[in-house]
Amino acid sequence: MKTIGFIIPRKENENRRILLPSEVLKITYKDSLYFEKGYGEVLGISDYEYQKLGCNVVSKEEVLKQDIICDPKIGDASYLNELKEQQTIFGWVHAVKNRELTELLLKKNITAIAFEDMFYKNRHVFYQNNILAGEAASYHALTYLGRVPDGLNAAIIGNGNTAHGAYKALTKLGVNVNIYKKDMEDLFKEEFSNYDIIVNCVLWDVKRFDHIIYKKDLKKMKPNSMIIDVSCDLNGAIETSHPTTINDPIYKVDDIIHYAVDHTPSFFYQTFTKECSKVIYSYLEDLILERDNEVLLKATIIKNGEILDQKINDYQKRV
Repeated sequence: MKTIGFIIPRKENENRRILLPSEVLKITYKDSLYFEKGYGEVLGISDYEYQKLGCNVVSKEEVLKQDIICDPKIGDASYLNELKEQQTIFGWVHAVKNRELTELLLKKNITAIAFEDMFYKNRHVFYQNNILAGEAASYHALTYLGRVPDGLNAAIIGNGNTAHGAYKALTKLGVNVNIYKKDMEDLFKEEFSNYDIIVNCVLWDVKRFDHIIYKKDLKKMKPNSMIIDVSCDLNGAIETSHPTTINDPIYKVDDIIHYAVDHTPSFFYQTFTKECSKVIYSYLEDLILERDNEVLLKATIIKNGEILDQKINDYQKRV
């Protein structure tokens, strides 16, 4: 059997947690779960709530000794250098565009199971998080627009869960919204200058070297209009986009406001934690018991020093 350590995320303003006591009840081997002291405080949950169920509540150092380390933003964690060889990390890894992270995982023979690659019957296991990303980014970004959004015109690029979240938020605020699916890029390029707000929700193909909006295109947009790049990929759909933070979320290029915070679901961390707990406990049980699980197998992007996700190789060859 394996042990799982749940660490408090160190990324700024990251308050999401993975597992609530209500779902711990459904896990057989509760003594295989190790929570960092204070894990649930941000949610109003005391350490005792985990302890009374049979879980271990320990120091950060003790958590990092467990077989599997679970953290929503583990790819951004500063403690990865502290991990032992042949441990497993479980969370949003985003190794494709992070050569330094990939090299560290390979050097330490660490296995990485990526939340972003977990799909059950073609639906993303964490689709609710993707909806929250689009919703939260839209709400937060528009506070920096300087105008009441009611009556403004917005374009959403993409038609997945993130786009649905953005649509939900924007329409609630009275914004007129048009959605451009992936196969409507040419139409969008004809019409993008008509909009006050552009929301990018496209999961960018790492084999593509082009962009949907180039820097030169910004001059065709309305002054002080806004690009909300929920995908926030470097060298992605928006040439001038780069990830920003909750504390410093926007910047301007040619009088166009850019918003590209890379972990907006953390604004709704209570909602995320509740939804995440409902779906993840069964996967945690399989990890503890080392049972085969097709979803987890397909989401294993690096195993024992070997890259299994071809997207990592494809992207890192091009840079």
